[in-house]
Amino acid sequence: MLTTLSLFAVLAAAAIPAGVHLGFRAPRLREIGTPADSGLDFEAVRIPTVRCRSLFGWLLPAADSTRTLVILHGWGGNAELMLPIAIPFREAGFNVLLFDARNHGGSDGDTFSSLPRFAEDLGMAIAWLKRHHPARAECIAVLGHSVGAGAALFEASRNPDIAAVISIAAFAHPARVTEASVRHLHLPAPIVYGIIRYVEWLIGHRFDTIAPMNTVTRITCPVLLVHGRADRVVPVEDARLIHARSSGTHVHLLEIDGADHDSVDRIEDHVSELLGFLELQCA
Repeated sequence: MLTTLSLFAVLAAAAIPAGVHLGFRAPRLREIGTPADSGLDFEAVRIPTVRCRSLFGWLLPAADSTRTLVILHGWGGNAELMLPIAIPFREAGFNVLLFDARNHGGSDGDTFSSLPRFAEDLGMAIAWLKRHHPARAECIAVLGHSVGAGAALFEASRNPDIAAVISIAAFAHPARVTEASVRHLHLPAPIVYGIIRYVEWLIGHRFDTIAPMNTVTRITCPVLLVHGRADRVVPVEDARLIHARSSGTHVHLLEIDGADHDSVDRIEDHVSELLGFLELQCA
């Protein structure tokens, strides 16, 4: 019996790193269209990021506008998928910068993807915007979806250049996501604990440090949490938990009936509320 248990422990320990690394390989979906397909002027850009990589992006300029919204997709997404949500902001007079995180779309590859690396790329995109387009960077807001939303909240907790955040479908804590993703395997609690600790070692951050329910407590700029009540990937309770953990009146929650995790069309129906939020911050 002891030998069997020991063998199971060895096999489990060996499988954890392989499984984790496989899980951190985001599916790459490359852009097949451009903003021109929607009648928009744009500039294709390359943005340098950490580890000598570069990011693919599109800058949608608005004449004489000093306000820019930086948009970051979710896991396995790309800039093109975020165009439907970007267009109303561009039409309202915001410059819009969409870009692909590492290992996504047309950006360079790297060893793995993670929320902190999404946040690193977001920070580098903001720095690039300030350096190359300072007149457009007087008010910088960020919008992120899913992991991109968590990254936006993490970056806003440490980057004073961010004037406002729109977070769409962020999870409350990565441990909750990890536990949910392996629940169907019925793993013993010590194995799940080992997976979480290994992931923390791999990404270089404790989950508690990067969890949106915690980073929101360190954010001083206005935040709008947007979440679909029909989201089955990240339940709306996560948004409510993030909102409950926030202090002050600068964090707002918008729940959308019938919207699931990727319901951009449903979110577009509420774009006036998103625009109204940003207009107040970047008047």
